[in-house]
Amino acid sequence: MLEVTELAVRYGAIRAVHNVSLRAAKGELIAVLGANGAGKSSTLKCIAGALKAAGGTIRLDGQDVTSAKPEQMVRLGVAMVPETRDVFPDLTVSENLTLGSYIHRRDRSQVESDREKMLTLFPRLRERASQAAGTLSGGEQQMLVIARAMMSRPKVLLLDEPSLGLAPVVVDAIFDMIAELKHSGLTIVLVEQNAAKALSIADRAYVMRLGRIAAEGPANEIAAKTDLGALYLGG
Repeated sequence: MLEVTELAVRYGAIRAVHNVSLRAAKGELIAVLGANGAGKSSTLKCIAGALKAAGGTIRLDGQDVTSAKPEQMVRLGVAMVPETRDVFPDLTVSENLTLGSYIHRRDRSQVESDREKMLTLFPRLRERASQAAGTLSGGEQQMLVIARAMMSRPKVLLLDEPSLGLAPVVVDAIFDMIAELKHSGLTIVLVEQNAAKALSIADRAYVMRLGRIAAEGPANEIAAKTDLGALYLGG
């Protein structure tokens, strides 16, 4: 499904990602873990086409998409939810969802069906469907940006720090919904600092440190490592 090989990312003279390789099979949830500055978000943005790769390849279903632009990646079936939790604040929840379905806008009946699915998956959004998105709580906005990304009918969902800044009870709800999306057959790449929560729902995990892969393996094996903190910090 998704295969990243020897990926490199630069910001000018600074190399943020060094020869990172990872893969996600169809219907698999992989977690990409690491401390701030490990290169996790840069890797995700490069996969989504938001950053240009300085080296390596990205393949989707065997097709080389390394040079694809963000809008092309969406059409190919890759949707990204950035950590910035950007909603269109003056538009309603329902209108935000509609914008997420832009590439399918001619198929109005299916768009309505997709919206209904999202409002069923995220009941709080149904309660606030006519409310301006800018008035939602942080957790509700996170639900909205995930639901809006799903309106593009992705094959691969890229999630960047979905728990960032949220209360524990809201984090639990968000992760329950991510697990439900996985069980529907969606392929998910989850970048997350909350290792325990991510590993609890992931199939496999990669730990990044200083722009490189420091460890990888089945999520339960990574969770069992007593030296996980050392991997994060370089001990």
